[in-house]
Amino acid sequence: MSSAEKSFPVSWDQFHRDARALAWRLSSQRAEWKAIVCITRGGLVPAAIIARELGTRLIETVCVASYHEYTSQGELKVLKEINPALLADGGEGILIVDDLTDTGKTAGIVRAMLPKAHFATVYAKPKGRPLVDTFITEVSQDTWIYFPWDLGLSFQAPIGKETAG
Repeated sequence: MSSAEKSFPVSWDQFHRDARALAWRLSSQRAEWKAIVCITRGGLVPAAIIARELGTRLIETVCVASYHEYTSQGELKVLKEINPALLADGGEGILIVDDLTDTGKTAGIVRAMLPKAHFATVYAKPKGRPLVDTFITEVSQDTWIYFPWDLGLSFQAPIGKETAG
């Protein structure tokens, strides 16, 4: 994280509340989803919460990895494809779930696989937001979200200390 970025730490409790809020919004979109396709790894936790709340039993994963080198932008590679049965009808009735859409590159790849699916994320940044149908919280592009599975318990500097030069 560069010094120009803002930090947004998310606790387990907050993430659970936000994922349940997303499920609540999604429940009004459709009576029943055929399946959830979660984008790993970040989509695993919200997909589990949403599947429980909506009573969805069929959960599939799509695995997209970004390989970064210090001199170039990361190349995206699909490590695991979606089950072909779920690709029928362009993904009509399928719910795609991820924790965050950032630049929209991963979302774009998965959206192309399932163009008629409903795409939902807990958090969205401006560059990725156009690819998402439903989300809970938008954060600025220069905000780094610290998810609870990436954190341990430690001291957090006051916000004023982070922004003071």
